Amino acid sequence: MEVFTMTAIKRIQYHRYGGPEVMRFEDFEPTRPGPGEVLVRVKAAAANPMDWKIRNGEMKIMTGRRFPRGLGHDFAGVVAAVGAHVTRLGVGDEVLGGAGIKAAGAFAEMAVAEEKAVVAKPASLSWEEAAAIPVVGLTAFQALVSTGKLRAGQAVFIHGCLGGVGRSAAQIAVAHGATVGGSCRAGVAVHEAHDLGIFPIVDFDFDATKLAGRFDIVLDTAGTLPVKAAQALLKPGGRIIDINPTPAKFVRSALPGPYRVLIGKPVVEDLDAVAQAAGKGILRLPVARAVPLGKAIAALTELERNRTPKGGKLIITTE
Repeated sequence: MEVFTMTAIKRIQYHRYGGPEVMRFEDFEPTRPGPGEVLVRVKAAAANPMDWKIRNGEMKIMTGRRFPRGLGHDFAGVVAAVGAHVTRLGVGDEVLGGAGIKAAGAFAEMAVAEEKAVVAKPASLSWEEAAAIPVVGLTAFQALVSTGKLRAGQAVFIHGCLGGVGRSAAQIAVAHGATVGGSCRAGVAVHEAHDLGIFPIVDFDFDATKLAGRFDIVLDTAGTLPVKAAQALLKPGGRIIDINPTPAKFVRSALPGPYRVLIGKPVVEDLDAVAQAAGKGILRLPVARAVPLGKAIAALTELERNRTPKGGKLIITTE
């Protein structure tokens, strides 16, 4: 293990499950990286809906009841120390990745993550651009490529095509030679969807029978597409993929049929493929706002309650 002196850092954390009011900006002493782990000096971190779902206690069956708990998963930064058996990364490497669901803690000056959930940051990406990628890019890639078995010439429908996962999925699908249709809110957003190569574009409450039997993969990023509507969209042998897990959805996913629930998992090859796509400009996620760590609680609260800023990611910076 690399020699590294641990000192208190600042991070956003909470001492019980609850709403935005439980978040605190406090001192915290990070743990030394264990076997297969790296300690990263965070340069930027990105907010995702899963952050407040976990903090609200919606996934406590997976996250447990040990407090204080850190907030945030996506980050970009510099490796400060490595644990035993870490061979792929070294101190000083510029990286992007994600803290685990149970550990979290990316909204901090330093964070610990598993080596398998961290890859090299392409030099062409800024810290903010790199931090925006991991959760949404990996989820979209695994939904379409790993679970959906996407092939060139296929057709994909994305419900919620302008969210982080939706934008990522649209760009990944086009890069793989697929055509993409999707749903989004009417208005200016339609122009953004067109720019991503999405057609047809429909409202969230669209009539699925008008697009019946047109798609090989239906990806529900919002978790609100009725199963019957998704089934109507499918071609024979198609797949429905939902990235919003609930106990009832897990039960449905275990039954025979086209429906599957997906929770993204850290796979080095998948995350590296996403990072490389971003580095080459194939995958781009807009940054709507960047705020310093010390002022991030207010911005996170606004994002959760009002869904603002719109049109891109909220990024938290440490410098």
